[in-house]
Amino acid sequence: MARQETAASTLNGCGVFLSYLPNTTSQVAPRIDTGDPPDRRPEELLNIIPTNRRAGYDARALIRHVVDNGEFFEMRQHYAGAIITGFARLDGYSVGVVGSDPMRLAGAMDGDGADKYAHFVDLCDAFNLPMLIFLDMPGFMLGSAAERKATMRRGVRALIASAEASVPKVEFNVRKSYGVAADAPNSIGLPHNLNLRFGWPAGEWGGIPIEGGVAAAYRREIDAAPDPEAHREMIEERLLRLRSPFKAAMHGDVVDLIDPRETRRLACTFVKLAQPVLEELARRPNKRAVRP
Repeated sequence: MARQETAASTLNGCGVFLSYLPNTTSQVAPRIDTGDPPDRRPEELLNIIPTNRRAGYDARALIRHVVDNGEFFEMRQHYAGAIITGFARLDGYSVGVVGSDPMRLAGAMDGDGADKYAHFVDLCDAFNLPMLIFLDMPGFMLGSAAERKATMRRGVRALIASAEASVPKVEFNVRKSYGVAADAPNSIGLPHNLNLRFGWPAGEWGGIPIEGGVAAAYRREIDAAPDPEAHREMIEERLLRLRSPFKAAMHGDVVDLIDPRETRRLACTFVKLAQPVLEELARRPNKRAVRP
């Protein structure tokens, strides 16, 4: 009986998975009427990001607040948990979703996460699925453990998958977006296809997080201070007060800074307008194979 229930559950899961995909890579997934208004404003998004930059939150709940009826089919949930991948619908259209889980490795990308990410991007590109990204990534994992996992080598694979992907992408920088690891999702769809990037008020992005940057750039000053740890914290606090997503937006780092409650409306509009592009991509003569 237990085996029969497991088999039935597996078949049901396969059916749900396939429902998000077109029948072939030369088609676009059909739209389904989900009954969820595209202009719905999820009030829960307004305070979902903690004011404490080091505090975590439920990234999957964030995704469910945005997508149709809160239905999110996650892929490889128990593997490389810092990277979230799965399928959902926006205004009835299928989308591939990538997110960051700050409760696992602070959302950083390690070797396993890079492989998981690259495989999912290839899958979405092969089946003409537009991508919805919620980014809170402080960069690649560092240290001896990361080196033993060949994080940088596998990370390059993630960058290549993003550079080769042609599907349209809409991205929301909900908090951190730093380093080469964040460049992977940032570059999907560039330079010739649709690539939109919006910022939330809690968003911060750049080459390196303030914490790591201060330790490197002010090393001599910190070492020479009577209390190095207190001096480092003082510098970090001073620079954090200067940090502003509005200044970054003025330099064109994002299309716009938005009220988080507008996320669903913008994402739904984007996916609807992207359908003609997806139809054109579906007619590509040489489809790229999904990497194992």
